[in-house]
Amino acid sequence: NSNKCRTLRTPGGKLVLQVLKKKGKTPACGDCGKKLIGLPALRPIEYRRLKNRERRVSRAYGGSRCGKCVRSRIVRAFLIEEQKIVKQVLAEKAAALKDPSDRKRGKKAK
Repeated sequence: NSNKCRTLRTPGGKLVLQVLKKKGKTPACGDCGKKLIGLPALRPIEYRRLKNRERRVSRAYGGSRCGKCVRSRIVRAFLIEEQKIVKQVLAEKAAALKDPSDRKRGKKAK
């Protein structure tokens, strides 16, 4: 509804119609869809007029993802890295168990 009006009484006593603007939507998180805290609810063209600091929150993914989703992303990345390290350590241990016999054979062959 783009043509909403409101009657206003002027100081002279006249009743005048005032055209109302559309209400803006608060930006939502790209992952979970919840409204982002700390950002104004404006129309898209009004966001372009804002300064960068008013458009986002000072955090990684600020203005795009909510804090909970950012936290879960960081934890997920950390756990994946830890898993890679554990795999590597297990592979090294397995290689260490197999290698001594291979090394002896290798030395004898040379």
